[in-house]
Amino acid sequence: MTPPVALVTGASSGIGEATALKLHALGYTVYAAARRLNRMQSLVAAGVHVVAMDVTDDDSMRAGIQEIIARSGRIDVLVNNAGYGAYGAVEDVSIDEARQQFDVNVFGAARLTQLALPHMRKQRAGSIVNITSMGGKIHTPLGAWYHGTKFALEAISDCLRLEVAPFGIDVVVIEPGGIKTEWARIAADHLRATSGQGAYACQARAMAESMVGEASRKRQSPPQLIADTIAKAVTARRPKTRYAVGFGAKPMIFMRRWLSDRAFDSLMRMATGISRKAA
Repeated sequence: MTPPVALVTGASSGIGEATALKLHALGYTVYAAARRLNRMQSLVAAGVHVVAMDVTDDDSMRAGIQEIIARSGRIDVLVNNAGYGAYGAVEDVSIDEARQQFDVNVFGAARLTQLALPHMRKQRAGSIVNITSMGGKIHTPLGAWYHGTKFALEAISDCLRLEVAPFGIDVVVIEPGGIKTEWARIAADHLRATSGQGAYACQARAMAESMVGEASRKRQSPPQLIADTIAKAVTARRPKTRYAVGFGAKPMIFMRRWLSDRAFDSLMRMATGISRKAA
């Protein structure tokens, strides 16, 4: 039997890199995709195929899928991991930046799924793994655009799961909590740059510190935990539809489900140090 074939996006670091290595160790033929090939030399050394891919560029995604089919003849697993968090007050974030975040976090994943599905349907088998976040179930201060993308990807995943089940294709959502990656630093830097001055400055400073402060860093889970969960999902005969893993994911999702909106708002203010009153 030929080994199963997996495509992992956002594979130059963090969760994507760990997932590519994990699936490779399990015997998968892995194609690791990211915009910059020079950041994936460690994956090349490990025997992982690397593909230059920009999930906001249709030609780039088409070429990547065509390369995989030409070289391996099939695609069994698609891990939509590429994404980032652009925090800032709704009033401050430009609509162009908001669109860019949706292009990467939502439309990139959706378009790559469209390109992979004909091959999976032909095989009558496959797994699509969408990396959302506990942020696809909860809300935090100054994160509206980021949370909007993750809520959207959760909904798309649910609808997609119904559509492709008759073809033997699984759709799995992974909802990470706090993970030791570059994500928090990038999001905090963007938050400070976007809302660090003006009406929302006090909130921005408090929220940024809660994201990258020592207390937060100590509690974050390693990317390998998410990689192991993805591997568990794609090798299961009947995977769960959702896996909430990593620091804070399960308890936060549980509290959001059972607390009222205002009670959860109060919890978020307390956890992040955001004042109820404007400065």
